[in-house]
This record gives sequence, structure tokens and C-alpha cells, in this order.
Amino acid sequence: MRIIHPIARVLLGLIFGVLGLNGFLWFLKAPPMAGPAGEFQTAITVSHFIWFTSGAQVLAGVLLLINRYVVFAIFMLAAILANILAYHITMMPSTIVLALLTVAIWLVVAWPLRAYFAPLFVPKASL
Repeated sequence: MRIIHPIARVLLGLIFGVLGLNGFLWFLKAPPMAGPAGEFQTAITVSHFIWFTSGAQVLAGVLLLINRYVVFAIFMLAAILANILAYHITMMPSTIVLALLTVAIWLVVAWPLRAYFAPLFVPKASL
């Protein structure tokens, strides 16, 4: 695990760093999509919501690459990956394989850090 964890962390950082930058620079052209997936892509692009999500991806990717605030980056990516999975399950199930692969890499990075997330699962908070 000493070798796999850093490799997975860097790979996850590269995936989200590069794909997040694509939301700003458009260097990876996607083919036009039809149906709900195309309408959704048009809506997030026209409303500039893509800048928010891409910015979060770039931030998380950079944090993973520089190995700083990794727990925060993993926490951010959990929400982003949940949305990516929801998109692929509901609108483009034929392309879910890459999303599941990314979730698997996320699990490899997050699993050794699971103790940091334990305080989130307290049934009742006391003040």
C-alpha cells in the first residue's frame, strides 16, 4: 500500500486536474450529445455552472498532486464523483465504466484516510 496509495493519489490528481482545466480551456472536444445528456451539458455550459464545477475539480486535483490537504480534496471529490455517477446512471449509462474506474481509484486513495472521516458519522452531535 505504500506504493499504490501515492500512485493512485497522483493519478486521481491528474484526472481531475486535467479534466477540470478542460472546463476552462476546452482542449478536449466532446462529440455533440443528444437527448437529456446534451440538454444538461448545454445548460451547465450556458449558465457558466461548468466554471464552478471545473474550478472545484482543479483545486482538488492540485491538492492531491502537491500532497497537501488531501483529506479535504478527497471530501470535495466525493461530492463531485457522486454527481458524475448520477449523470452517468441517469443520462449516459453506456459510458459509466470510466466513472466507476475513477471511483475505484478514489476508494484506493480514501480508504487509508477513513479515520479522518469518522467524526462525520456521529449519530447525534452534542454542543
